[in-house]
Amino acid sequence: MLSQRAQKMKPSATLVLAAKAKELKAAGHDVISLSVGEPDWATFDVICDAGIEAIKNGQTKYQPAAGTMSLRQAIAEQTSKDIGLDYQAKEVSVTTGAKFVVFGACQMLLDPGDEVIIPAPYWV
Repeated sequence: MLSQRAQKMKPSATLVLAAKAKELKAAGHDVISLSVGEPDWATFDVICDAGIEAIKNGQTKYQPAAGTMSLRQAIAEQTSKDIGLDYQAKEVSVTTGAKFVVFGACQMLLDPGDEVIIPAPYWV
C-alpha cells in the first residue's frame, strides 16, 4: 500500500512531453523538443575520456551526496572566473538535476498549508 502522498503523484509533465516528441520523431515528423534539458549533440570527447579514465582508476564507488570536494572546488573557482561570484566549495552542491533539488528544497522548507507564490512563466 502506497502513502496518500504517493498516490496523488502524477507523471512528470516534462517527461510526458519528451516521450511525445520522441514518438512524433519516430513517426517521421520534424520535431524540435523544448521539453527536457538535454543537448542534441553527443557528449564531448573530453568528458567521455575523463569518465573512462575515472573507471579505469577505480573511481566506481558511491561519492558524497553533495559531490566530491575537488569537483565542488572546481565549480566554485569556475563560477568566480565566469561571473565574478565567489563561493567556497562548502557552499556548492552537485546534483543529478534541478527537479530533485527543487523538490528537496520544498520538502525541507515548506509545511502543509504554507503559501508558495510561483511567478509565470514558470517551469513545470
